[in-house]
Amino acid sequence: MKKITIFYTLMLCILSFTGISAQSTATQLGKEKAEINMMLDAFNTAAAKADFTAYFNYFADESTFIGTDATEVWDKKAFMVWAKPHFDKKRTWNFTALKRNIYFSKDGKLAWFDELLDTQMKICRGSGVVEKINGSWKVKQYVLSVTVPNEVVDKVVVEKTPIEDILIQKLKQ
Repeated sequence: MKKITIFYTLMLCILSFTGISAQSTATQLGKEKAEINMMLDAFNTAAAKADFTAYFNYFADESTFIGTDATEVWDKKAFMVWAKPHFDKKRTWNFTALKRNIYFSKDGKLAWFDELLDTQMKICRGSGVVEKINGSWKVKQYVLSVTVPNEVVDKVVVEKTPIEDILIQKLKQ
């Protein structure tokens, strides 16, 4: 009888610690998700305020920005060069998240997100990867896409065909 009691007591302790550990992990991920949400909101606000330094401080040193045009793939330095005149003229973009999903790697050091944004182009989709670097979440990759409602895809394709047919031929060479 003592062996059974000891066994059940030991099992109860193990299960209790497992529950605490799982709860602690969920709490930590909730905290990290809140930090990423705040960072991405501040990232968008910095662009809206044309705060060049603040905006680019949200990017990791080794990062990529992929824009809505098929030719827009920049590392951080190239994106800064492209963006600087827009920031200087205070003619930047104003994106507000309407909905955002955040997911984590098993080790919690990387996260990826997708978001629907209210923009001057109407609804756009932002997606990307963020990494915890020196205690702060930094954008490693950001992809901005214009959403196209299914009802008007055919019209959009007609509009972009002459432009993108040329690019398709160049890319095939």
